[in-house]
Formats: sequence, C-alpha cells, structure tokens
Amino acid sequence: MKKNILTLVALALVLSVTSCTVDIREDNDTPTNNGGNQQTPGNVMDGSGTLTGEIFKDLLIKKGNYTLKGIVKVGSGATITIEPGAIFTATTSDVSGLVILKGAKINAVGTGDLPIIFTSDNKTPGDWGGITLYGDAPIKALNGATTALSEDGNNQYYGGADANSNSGTMKFVRVEYGGRKIGDGTSETNSMTFYAVGAGTTLENLVAYKGTDDGFEFFGGTVSTKNLVSYGNYDDAFDWQDAWSGQNNSNWFAYQTGIGNFGMEIEASSNADNIAPKVSNITLIRAAGTLPEASGSAEVSAIQFKKQGTGIFSNVYIDGYKNTGGKNAYSVLIQDLATETSQLKTGKIKVEPIYATVNNDNQLKFGYGFTSTNPLTYTNAATVTKVSMVGGAWVTVNGVNLLSPLK
Repeated sequence: MKKNILTLVALALVLSVTSCTVDIREDNDTPTNNGGNQQTPGNVMDGSGTLTGEIFKDLLIKKGNYTLKGIVKVGSGATITIEPGAIFTATTSDVSGLVILKGAKINAVGTGDLPIIFTSDNKTPGDWGGITLYGDAPIKALNGATTALSEDGNNQYYGGADANSNSGTMKFVRVEYGGRKIGDGTSETNSMTFYAVGAGTTLENLVAYKGTDDGFEFFGGTVSTKNLVSYGNYDDAFDWQDAWSGQNNSNWFAYQTGIGNFGMEIEASSNADNIAPKVSNITLIRAAGTLPEASGSAEVSAIQFKKQGTGIFSNVYIDGYKNTGGKNAYSVLIQDLATETSQLKTGKIKVEPIYATVNNDNQLKFGYGFTSTNPLTYTNAATVTKVSMVGGAWVTVNGVNLLSPLK
C-alpha cells in the first residue's frame, strides 16, 4: 500500500511540471480546476514536458525542449520565466499560442548564443498563433475609444491608463511559422502581437520568422523596441494601429521574401490627435520576385501611412520595392487626404534621412493613393547605411544567417 501511494505521489509531481491546466480567473470570479493541476509558486519545468492550459501562479521553465499545446494563457499576477536555450514546439493538431494577459508578465531572456525559440512541429508558415502580450497602457481605437476588443480570437478588452505598465522582458526570442487565420478567416494572429503594452516592458533582439500575417504588430500602447528582425512574413513586416506611440525604437530590419505586402503599414485608427512614434535605423529589403498576397495588389510599397498614421523615422534604407506581382510600389506611400493634411503637412510624418536604391520603382518621390495638390519628392542621403546587428544563433535558422542581406 505504501509503495502504491509513493507511486501516485511521484506521478502527480511529474504532471505538475509538464502541464499547466488551470482556469484563469478575474478578481470577482470563483476559481475552478476542471480536473487540471493547479500551479503553485515555485513550480519548475526542468528540461522537458508539455506547456498547456492556463497558468495563474509563477512558473520557471529551464533550458530544454518542450511542447506547446493549445492556447496557453498566463493570468494576472503570474510571471512565466523562461531561461536561455528553451525551445518550444507548437502542436499543429491544436490551435496553439502563448498569451500573456493583462497583469501577467513574461520574463524570457535568452542570449545571442542561446536564444529562446518558439517553432512548430510542421515547420510551415501559419502553423500556430505566435506570442501575444497584453498591457495596461493607453490606446486610441476607432472613434477615439480608450478600450477595444482584441481581434486575435481571445476576446480580451485592451487599453488602460498606465503608460509605463510592465508586461515583462523579452530578449533574444525567436518565433517561427506563427500567425494564422482564426474564426471565419477575417481576423488573424501575428508572429508577435502587442496589445496596449506599456513603456515599462523590455523588447529587444526579437525575430519573427515566416509567419502568415504581420511579423510585429502593435495595437496602441507606449512600448519601445530594439533590434527587431522580421523575415519572410506574408503580410506586413511591421504594423500598428490604435495610436501606438513608442518613442525609443531603434534597429528594425525587414527582409521580405517569397510572399509579402508592405514593409511597414502605419495607421492610427483615424485619430488625428496622436503621438507619432519614433524609430531610428530602419532597413527594409524586398527580395527579387517577392509577390503580394493578392495578385495585382497595391500593397507592395516599403512604408504606407493611412488613417491618420504617423511616424518620425530616421536613417531609413530601402531596397527592392518594385511592382512585381502588384502595382504602384513606392518607398513612402500616403494613402489618403486626411493623413496628408493633418499629419504629413504638420510634421508628424517624417522619413529622413532616407536612401532608396535604384532597385526601387518610382524612385525619389512619395506615392499617393489620391490626387495630391503638393506631392513630395526626396533626395537620397549618402550618409544612410543598413542596420547593423550582432549575429549569432538567435538570427540563424536551418543554417541560414538571417542578417546576411545586410552585408
């Protein structure tokens, strides 16, 4: 009898570190278990196991190989800490993703030689939902709304009042084959998505690799980022709306290959009163033969501003944005009159200095999605150079150095 009891205890301990299957609860909700294993402070996954379900207590994940099964949600008050060298493989037989809810934190700090990697078992773009962070920073959604419902299928309201809210730290993290259509296909997740994430959050040395939607998308918030690599994502390399306003961004690199739309798609959800985000050192490269998702599409420009979108960009290098498979490729495209009138002409849109190689169509002039009475031109600045980042395992996939187009 004693031997059987010890066996059951040992089995329970194994389950507690290989599965997280409790219900997230709001402050006024009654917690339920649904037959899962409730996590307690100090829980550790030590080298292997399956991360699944919902987590409401702190969890440490050590270096090793793990399965990510289903939508894993980290609830308010909990922190998930991931050590360098942890590799997560999302199951494509499930709708999988990692979601850090409002009030929760992620502490995923890899190194250049030991990155934290999220991939899929099928190694195909769109296999899983990527990583999503929610914060408590301000947003301006349609009609100036200070809250909005997420479009990622998680049915979360986002938007708050704490511009400096902290959703944690992510350094040297790579997401592969993320982004997928959800529901009726009108909404999608991205490789990495940031909803109302605040300036207290640290996002550095991140890679979004071959997802079927955007590489990085911001829905409002105030967070800033450093050393972002968006490689081979099907939609836009970088995208934002709801008046994202990060002020200290630097070193963004996009390499669009195979399928890709805009290098950067920028809007403020039609809110003229917004704070322009600032990004220094941007390199956008479109490989020869890259096609837009929809044949004949006009979504082939390097940088598009629409719906009152703003941005102050410096040291911008652009190469390869041509009409291949689409039409009207420009280095900078202003899509509507309202954006030109209230943002471009008031100095809330600046792309300077800029260097666009001869390998771009419609060189040395802004593009317009309407008839402008004062179309702008620009002069190439010889002082602009490509983004420079330190290489290593964090930017190497299947033996390919993702930074090689910067040479």
